[in-house]
Amino acid sequence: MVQARNFPIGDPILEVKNISLSFGGVKAITNTSFRVLSHEIRAIIGPNGAGKSSLLNCINGIYRPQEGTISLKGEVLKKNSPNIVARKGLSRTFQNLALFKRMSVLDNILVGRKLHMSANFLEVAFRLPGATREERENREKCEEIVEFLEIKNIRDTPVGRLPYGLQKKVELGRALATEADILLLDEPMAGMNVEEKREMCRFILKVNDEFGTTMVLIEHDMGVVMDISDNVVVLDYGKVIGDGPPDEVRSDQAVIDAYLGVAHD
Repeated sequence: MVQARNFPIGDPILEVKNISLSFGGVKAITNTSFRVLSHEIRAIIGPNGAGKSSLLNCINGIYRPQEGTISLKGEVLKKNSPNIVARKGLSRTFQNLALFKRMSVLDNILVGRKLHMSANFLEVAFRLPGATREERENREKCEEIVEFLEIKNIRDTPVGRLPYGLQKKVELGRALATEADILLLDEPMAGMNVEEKREMCRFILKVNDEFGTTMVLIEHDMGVVMDISDNVVVLDYGKVIGDGPPDEVRSDQAVIDAYLGVAHD
C-alpha cells in the first residue's frame, strides 16, 4: 500500500512563523504563527472570511506571504510553489473539486502519481521497458488506493457521473497517491450529508492511523472538528485567537465570541 515518507512522530513537521499576507491594502493574514506535529490531525477553524483558505494557499505555495517564514520538516521554504512543496512531501485538496470529470476514478487517482513518474514522452510513446514497468507500478499503487477507499465498484466510472460525496473521496485518493507526509484538506466535508461526513471522517482517521500521514484541515462542522482533531487553530480576521486541544479551544471566550459574532465575508 502507498506509504507516506518517514518523519519522527511528535516532532514539528510544519511550522508557520509570523506570516502576514495582504492584497493591496487588505490584510488577509496578520502575524500568524502555529506548528503542526508529525502524525497530528490539526484543524483550522474560524468564521467565513477569517483567512483560512488564504493560510493554506501560503503553506502550499499558491500565495507568497510578505512577512514571516514557513518551514517543512525543518527546512525554511524560501522559494515556495505548489510543485516545490509537493516534491517535499505536502499535498492539497481544494474547497472546490479539481477533478477531471470525464476521466475515470482510477485515472483521476493516477494523476496524483505524476511526481513519481520519470519516463519521458518518447519512452512512453514507444512503450520502452522502463516506461512500461513504471506505468504498471503506478497503476498498482492506485489500485491499492481504490481498494483502501472501498470504491472498487466505481473504479472505471467517469467522475462526473458520481455523487458529490464520492467525488470528494476520489479527490482524497488522488492526494494519497502523492505519498505525501502532510495532507492539506480544504473543507473536505463541504456539501456532504451526515452519512457522507461520517464516512469521510472514518477515512481521514484511517489514513492518519495506518499511514502516519499528518493532516491539516479546514472544517466548519464543529462536531467533526471536536471528534477527529488533536489540536485546533482558530483564526479571526486573519489572526490566531486560539490554539490548543479541542476542549480547551471550545471553552475559550475569544473563540466563543468570534463564532457568536457576525460572519465577516
